[in-house]
Amino acid sequence: MSVDKKTISKSLSKLITRLNSEKETRQLTDKEELVLKLEKQYPDDVGVLAAVLLNHVKLNPGEALYIAANEPHAYLNGECVECMAASDNVVRAGLTPKYIDVETLCSMLTYKQGLPEILKGVPLNPYTRRYTPPFEEFEVDRCMLDEGATIVFPPLPGPSIFVVISGEGSMHTLSSEDRVSEGSALFAPAETEVRITTESTLHLYRAGVNNKVLMNP
Repeated sequence: MSVDKKTISKSLSKLITRLNSEKETRQLTDKEELVLKLEKQYPDDVGVLAAVLLNHVKLNPGEALYIAANEPHAYLNGECVECMAASDNVVRAGLTPKYIDVETLCSMLTYKQGLPEILKGVPLNPYTRRYTPPFEEFEVDRCMLDEGATIVFPPLPGPSIFVVISGEGSMHTLSSEDRVSEGSALFAPAETEVRITTESTLHLYRAGVNNKVLMNP
């Protein structure tokens, strides 16, 4: 990760030449195809080589994964909802036009090996699945409502944030009523019941403090 740019460029050139040659005689793996794609986007970038060492994960709709602190990762493409614990540092080492700090990143990584756990979510009701990572900072609910449906999120000991991905409807609490649509974001204080009614199919997410922590102070 810390070698000079000339060495990185030389190594990448050999790798890309070999893969393009082998592409004529065999089917490249998904990760090899990814390397070719990344090199076109970020030529002479050490992150292209780093991609060879990382797990290449493809998530289907409704699937999630969690990434612990100080674990390297790179978002590649597609649409997803990301929930982060409070943090004062995002350190980058490649595949980005933003500031890069290789030395700091290499000093903080865990260097653990293995495959990531894919979360399928636990159904709470016909419309909602809950994704609970193995750390206390947060949990995420995914809610897919049919047209004309109504659902109630019961009061929780901690606050929540709701984000609407698509559709239209209304969100009701004891003190307010808000019309919501794609892009709407609402904050619900602790001990607040939230009732949602829809005018069309409605897709939203709720993020809040991990329920296991709140129930076990």
